[in-house]
Amino acid sequence: MQTYQVLVVEDEDVTRFNLRSLFEAEGYDVFEAIDGNSMAEQLRLNSINLVIMDINLPGKNGLLLARELTANKDLGLIFLTGRDSDIDKILGLEIGADDYLTKPFNPRELTIRARNILSRIGQSGVETEQVQSIIKFNEWSLDSNSRQMTSPEGEVIAIPRGEYRALSLLIKNAGKIITRQELIKEMTGRDLRENDRTVDVTIRRLRKHFELNSGTPELINTIHGEGYRFVGTLE
Repeated sequence: MQTYQVLVVEDEDVTRFNLRSLFEAEGYDVFEAIDGNSMAEQLRLNSINLVIMDINLPGKNGLLLARELTANKDLGLIFLTGRDSDIDKILGLEIGADDYLTKPFNPRELTIRARNILSRIGQSGVETEQVQSIIKFNEWSLDSNSRQMTSPEGEVIAIPRGEYRALSLLIKNAGKIITRQELIKEMTGRDLRENDRTVDVTIRRLRKHFELNSGTPELINTIHGEGYRFVGTLE
């Protein structure tokens, strides 16, 4: 059975110690970093599966560091921070974080969210073996193995895991309304919370990719009060 490796990036000693103790009690291998430089070193030395990171860090802040992290398609990221503004949450999710919790936090909730993300990371290898295909629609293509989209002009766009899961679910159910609850469950494994904008931010990011190509029609419709629907043409 795989033992997942968790990296806690937090410059506050007590919080870092508590997080390490929490995840070690759950059976994970836990590593620590206090800033971007020590984070990079831990990533180089270990096979990290999930990063739990504060935004307020010395040197580069967590939002800047997240851009480097999300290039790795099999690395999960949870922001755990005292910054609770909607702008910070939206930025974090737009960058590609899998989840965002604010301090003070419920330890049980954090470990459940982490477990859901790690479960999906662990399944990615199985999914890759089972889905050896490229989905084509409206002159775009989505590579199920690399999680990359290719535009009609040939531009290759790497998309984060959450975006890939949302788009795949919509495409597989083309023409059908997919609720926000179904999308958040597919993306993160958790239920939709009140005032949770994770799904909306993800759909907005997907639409931005398509909007870069002037010849692409609207592919994802908003069904107000219900959810979203993929209306592209599968090839």
